[in-house]
Amino acid sequence: MRTLFFYAVFALFALTAQSQSTSQILKQQAGEGVKQGANVATQKTADKVTDKVLGKLFDKRNKKTTTTQDNNTAPETSQINSPKNTGFTPVKNMEEDKSSLQTYSKFDFIPGDKILAYDDFSKDAVGDFPSTWNTNSTGEVVNASSKEGHWLMFRKQGKFIPEYIKTLPDNFTFEYDLISNDKFSYYSPALSIYFLTGKHEKDIFDNAFIVGEKRSGVKISLHPTAGLDKGGEGNTESFDNGESFLKNQVNTKQFVSSSGMKTVHVSIWRQKQRLRVYLNEEKIFDLPRAFPDGKAYSTALFEIWGEMKDQDRYLLGNIKFAAGLPDTRSKLITEGKFVTSGILFDVNSDRIKPQSYGVMKDIANVLNENSSVNVKIVGHTDSDGNTAANLDLSKRRAEAVKASLIKDFGIDASRLQTDGKGASQPVDSNATTEGKANNRRVEFVKL
Repeated sequence: MRTLFFYAVFALFALTAQSQSTSQILKQQAGEGVKQGANVATQKTADKVTDKVLGKLFDKRNKKTTTTQDNNTAPETSQINSPKNTGFTPVKNMEEDKSSLQTYSKFDFIPGDKILAYDDFSKDAVGDFPSTWNTNSTGEVVNASSKEGHWLMFRKQGKFIPEYIKTLPDNFTFEYDLISNDKFSYYSPALSIYFLTGKHEKDIFDNAFIVGEKRSGVKISLHPTAGLDKGGEGNTESFDNGESFLKNQVNTKQFVSSSGMKTVHVSIWRQKQRLRVYLNEEKIFDLPRAFPDGKAYSTALFEIWGEMKDQDRYLLGNIKFAAGLPDTRSKLITEGKFVTSGILFDVNSDRIKPQSYGVMKDIANVLNENSSVNVKIVGHTDSDGNTAANLDLSKRRAEAVKASLIKDFGIDASRLQTDGKGASQPVDSNATTEGKANNRRVEFVKL
């Protein structure tokens, strides 16, 4: 009996090793040709074998994650539900609870000082394609059970255009959150965003719209699965009058489906010809001459260039488009006030999001270089919610900024005062999402 048991265990290990070996061999044989869609049969075979091996690992990890959830948090799975119910349910980003300002210590991104568009899809019905967008494909607004608010889900080939963006200034920032599903296939295409010359006219839906219309600009593509699931990929390509002249591909650990990094905050910064791209705190591109000079840019669009695998999809949310080149030093020292919407907080919370590091560091640098300057930090909210609660929240957020400047950047506490105004002093309309985003701000007033 003991001998039979030994042979059974040995056979099980041998079968597992053979499956792993087969997966690797098939992937290697597929090579770049598979990546281009040249050998469909090999793709399906490799996917099937790999999923059998990796599926067990993911199931075990998910069970472990569920058992270690906080008692106040509902367990999360990798199941995808109907958008009419709870929408898309990704496995929780394993790094979310560890993130802090210090994890972003090399993050130098500073958003534009005037929000031109903010889209959280809150005014769009779940199940519909957004009314302020256009497409030659389909998409739908969904809820994500592990995330706040509404998200736009893409799962089909096509172009997706936010029509409220009419022009792209010489200096702008564009931010969004992106989610992929668990075990996202290597053979599903990347999600790309373009910033181009020309308008949102019908020709833009043509497959050769860049070459045919001789457009100029840049394309930035993200994929959560690189070759053999070793990481994620970021790509960039520049065009001048329809001709590609600059391209590159990099690997990243910030957006990796196979290791739980399925949520990423994307920050794009244009300064005339220069392009910077960040995934969370990592700068993956810094290109001095990505944008051809002397052009007027006005088109922004997302694209999925090919067919997606049935189980795969992207979720897009919290789009923030801002203009201007912030000049913290001049505005605070010379004009006496610096206002920013770039210090971000968790919803209804005074916890500062780590993406705020670039702005916080910039303010701290100005204060360190001007040691005689004292400031009052004033928090402001939009008009949503209770007036008293908003006033209290604005005061607590101002205190949180003060505490961070002291603890994380070494500013003397005696130089900082705080106050909060709630929603009593709006600078924009609270009837629009971008107006509310502008009203959620922090002011630094020179004393």
